[in-house]
Parts: sequence; C-alpha cells; structure tokens
Amino acid sequence: MKMEIDYIFESKKSISLDPRTKIFLMIIVTTIMTAGSSVGIMYYIRFATLILPLLLLSIDKKWNIVCRLLITYSILFILELKIFPILSGLGFFILGALIGIYIRILPGFIMGYYFISTTTVSEFIAAMERMHLSNKIIIPLSVVFRFFPTIKEEYSYIKDAMRMRGINLCGDPVKMLEYRLVPLMISITKIGEELSASALIRGLDSSGKRTNICKIGFKLLDVLLIIYSSLLFLGFIFL
Repeated sequence: MKMEIDYIFESKKSISLDPRTKIFLMIIVTTIMTAGSSVGIMYYIRFATLILPLLLLSIDKKWNIVCRLLITYSILFILELKIFPILSGLGFFILGALIGIYIRILPGFIMGYYFISTTTVSEFIAAMERMHLSNKIIIPLSVVFRFFPTIKEEYSYIKDAMRMRGINLCGDPVKMLEYRLVPLMISITKIGEELSASALIRGLDSSGKRTNICKIGFKLLDVLLIIYSSLLFLGFIFL
C-alpha cells in the first residue's frame, strides 16, 4: 500500500521543490527586485534574479504564464529605461513611477503564485513542522494558504452565474458592486469560518505529533537553486 501511495505522489509531481526552498526563493526574489537598482552590476543581478520565476514556471510547464510574463516585462522594461527618460511632463513622470513600481513587485507576485499553485496544504504544514514552528503560527498560515485559491474559485463561480443570467457589468460600477462584490464579501466570511473549522477537524491544534503522507526534503535541484539565489543575494549585499 505504501509503495502505491509513493508511486501516486511521485508520478503526480515528477519535478517538485521543497516548500522551504520555494519560500527562500520567494524572499530572495522579492528583496532583490524591490530594493535593487538598475545601475551598474545591479542591472545584471536583477536580470539573473528574474530568471528564477521564469525557470520555476517552465519546470512546472506553465508556458502560457511564462510567455505573458516575458512579453509584459519586456515592454515595461523598455518603457522604463528607453522611452520615459526622454519624455517630460507630470503625467509621464507619474506613469513612469507606476511602471517602475510594477516592474519591481511583479516577480514577487509571480513567485507567490508559483508557491501557492504548486504547494498543497499538507506539504506546507509538513515543511512548517520541519522548521519547528509553533502551531499558533502554522494553523493561521495554513488557513490563509488555502483562503486565496478558494476566493479565486468562488469569484469564478460568481462570474459564471452572472454570465448565465445574461447580466453584463461592463461600464456599470453599481452593478459590479451589487452582483459581484457583495456576494464575494459574504462568501469570504463563510469561507473563513469553514476553513478554520476544517483545520481544527483535521487535528492541526493537537499537541501530539502528527503524521503526514507528503514526502518533502531537499533534492539536488533544491540545493542548486538555493546556491544560485544565495550568490545573487550576496552580490546584492556586497556589490
């Protein structure tokens, strides 16, 4: 039975990273991209950092997101470095500032998306327990970890319901508020309560040692990515 379970998990995720590696990479990418400059050696460090989310998404075969990220980031990067410096006016200054902020936070959001979409709650809890964190931290984080994907799913259901009823919300913010946001806010309240109850039912608040069917651990790919990102961070600090 154990061999069958192991086979199912290994075949489902032939290439997977340890959740702790994903958290580490997410912190490194967010720090370098938001705090780093685009002058001198930092230009190349930021470019090398941007490779990380693209590489991880490619490993997970999310080619559509990789292409969209490459196109979006290339356009914004060209606008920031080549177009807006030669333009003048308050409007261009504000737009350039917004684009600059978006360029810096976009890779961090992509890493967050990758982390949530490729990590199950059980894997996340197992990783947190390996880090010897308290249940007072693990339980709220596990609820939040499941909260955002559930909200996204609920919002898609609301959109489908509006489409089936022929309600077009384009250009009407009042209808948008009434038919989408109000049901979503009600769903958020219920979902929060249900996820909290689910966490307690699964025994997450138990003081005893829990077993976990998920197999986590550092592999060669984890080690290589940690070394690569650590070198980038050292360059960010000292260069």
